[in-house]
Amino acid sequence: MDFTEPSFFETNPQAGSVGQPLDRVDGRAKVTGQARYSAEFNNLPGLCHAVLRTSDVAKGRIQSIDASMALKQPGVLAVLTHQNLPKLAKTPNDPEGKKAIGAPMGFMPLTSDVVHYAGQPVALVVADTLERAQHAAALLKIQVTAEAPIASYEDKKAQLFDPEKVQDGKTKARTVRGNPQQAFAAAPVQLTHTYDHAINHHNPMEPGATTAHWEAPDRLTVYDATQGVTRTQKALSTMLGLSAEQVRVVTKYLGGGFGCKGSSWPHTVLTVQAARAVGRPVKLALTRPQMFTSMGHREDQTQTLKLGATREGKLTALIHEKTSTTSPWDNYAEPNSKIINILYECPNFEATYQLARANVMTSTFTRAPGEAPGSFALECSMDDLAYQLGLDPLEIRLRNYAEKDPSTGQAWSSKSLKQCYQRGAELFGWSKRNPKAGQTRDGRLLVGWGMATASYPVHNNQGTARVRLYADGHALVQTGATDLGTGTYTVMTQVAADSLWIAPDKVRFELGDTKLPTAPNSGGSVAAGTVSSSIYMAAQDVWQKLIKVAVLDKKSPLYRAKAADVEVKQGRLQLKSNPQKGESYADLMKRAEMSDVEGNGQGRYGSGYEDAQAAANADPTKKDEAGNHSMHSFGAHFCEVKVDPDLGTVRVTRWVSVHGAGRILNAKTARSQIIGGSIFGIGSALMEKTVRDPNMARYTNASLADYHIPVNADIPDMTVEFIDEKDPYINAMGVKGIGEISMVGVAAAVANALFHATGKRIRSLPITPDKVLATKPMQV
Repeated sequence: MDFTEPSFFETNPQAGSVGQPLDRVDGRAKVTGQARYSAEFNNLPGLCHAVLRTSDVAKGRIQSIDASMALKQPGVLAVLTHQNLPKLAKTPNDPEGKKAIGAPMGFMPLTSDVVHYAGQPVALVVADTLERAQHAAALLKIQVTAEAPIASYEDKKAQLFDPEKVQDGKTKARTVRGNPQQAFAAAPVQLTHTYDHAINHHNPMEPGATTAHWEAPDRLTVYDATQGVTRTQKALSTMLGLSAEQVRVVTKYLGGGFGCKGSSWPHTVLTVQAARAVGRPVKLALTRPQMFTSMGHREDQTQTLKLGATREGKLTALIHEKTSTTSPWDNYAEPNSKIINILYECPNFEATYQLARANVMTSTFTRAPGEAPGSFALECSMDDLAYQLGLDPLEIRLRNYAEKDPSTGQAWSSKSLKQCYQRGAELFGWSKRNPKAGQTRDGRLLVGWGMATASYPVHNNQGTARVRLYADGHALVQTGATDLGTGTYTVMTQVAADSLWIAPDKVRFELGDTKLPTAPNSGGSVAAGTVSSSIYMAAQDVWQKLIKVAVLDKKSPLYRAKAADVEVKQGRLQLKSNPQKGESYADLMKRAEMSDVEGNGQGRYGSGYEDAQAAANADPTKKDEAGNHSMHSFGAHFCEVKVDPDLGTVRVTRWVSVHGAGRILNAKTARSQIIGGSIFGIGSALMEKTVRDPNMARYTNASLADYHIPVNADIPDMTVEFIDEKDPYINAMGVKGIGEISMVGVAAAVANALFHATGKRIRSLPITPDKVLATKPMQV
């Protein structure tokens, strides 16, 4: 593959480090094994190992547990069950407890004898070695009276219901704008199609893992594979009845998460309980099969989208219905309708959700939750509309381009989607596309070109950072963020370097510890914008403190100057009106005998932040509304596929992605993130599917041998570019997240390319060879 970097726009007017393709500062630690993940703190005194024994039955009641043989084995320290596990101060088993904990699932295993889902932990074995714990767990004799489970919303026993809210209470289950039913009935062009999405699991390289160490009866340190140390600290302290200060959570390195590590799941607190029970540090790492039943998933779901339009292709109505499976306790469903509500101009919109309770664990946020599956339905329907009207798929999107957010009427804080379309089409050669489906070949292979729009919202958040600048020119920068593996260590080093006017190699950046200033989860594409702004604000605090020292120092050229008249350039404090009058921070600190100066800052991402210049330029009659904008990233994917008409195989052979995502902090890591997210989307489109047995409600392919994901041979060279986009409303750095947008629209782009190649519209993911062979071409 070609790893040469494309040209990127200059994000820093001082031509500093931000925006440049700096190599990963943590790269050497990772390739040499010095980077320690949560299951690698093996030097704790008396460290022992825990193994989960899980239920093969999806519904039933435990009648007896015989642990006699297991307890006789050498090195076995404890067998913990619902009968003897140390009690928690609070559990998520009731709404109040779940809310207080911030738990993703309203059920805590090992609190009763009831089995609710296959893979539910029913015992925990602790031994001095992993092998002994595994052997002892296999010797447990557990009798369960099984009942007939419900496997999904498609089960005949399942009962559909209308929840008031979905996404764990964050999103209304019914949204209406205008008069969609009437508008659809009156539309000259009407499309109604149903889209199915398979169960997906996150499957990061690093499994869920926890190492718990009670350093004292009231002091706990936990090394956990989590996307947010602060959230995990809150969950554990609440469940244990401790203050947050008594619980320390550390996550220095993370081997991927994609949403499954965004919450605190039962195995983490079970490890902590086990460590308390045996009086020694305990480590538990989930097996690969247990990853399918321990940390959530993307739910199985069906979407029906009704689209009404004029004969010129202008949308008049969008009606979206979603049905999906949820757990016995929670009303979780991805909010698919959000992207359908905002992506195109349409005066009438309606969204409804239906759920069915089944014997499965609670699903959770998974790789662009809601936006990814929602865009599949919308973007395929937009392509169908284009073909029906004889329009180019790109043209139909331009005719419905939303100049304001249709869901709120608010102006966008920034939107570069038209530029993304234009540049993507140029890079891909879209103008050469044959408008007729099934007419392009490469030998015996059918060739198709497709495209789709991407968008992801800015989720409001805030965080804090601490910066200490030393007189010798180096700096220590700290925040309790997490690096998912996407490059947080590197990009925040760059931000700190530019904010302090020093070289990146003079910055030591620390993260992943609740002893550090609090930061949000790395999830929902919030980390880059929030953490970078926090560091920038902390650096400004450093400069303000040094300016105060300078204007009070009789020996300083800035003595008696007004602080507001002093600026910082290239690490030099100088008068704005006379840059020659000033001095370096090093000279000032040396003369003042200051070894260091510390600054603290809070960064805001989304609502609540507005750049001073943006506010100054706002309409004088609407000053208070300067920051009241709809905030999203946008982009476009272009895809080429080649289809074997005899075998039904689909291969992606070319790919172009162009995004407008605010300020890009690192050209190399940003490009890698877009490539990685696009690969996720291609996997979702063509391969990924977890199969749940309809009778037993058990997963039949809970391994990476059977759960298919893309490998290098499945992915072509990918072209990625970013539009130079400046957004004064989102945060102090103008940074939008790119973690999720890279996947949104990808499955639709693949499906649309497949349609162009074959004339076959497949609305069920993943698109496997059997579906390609069985589907008849559409009449267009």
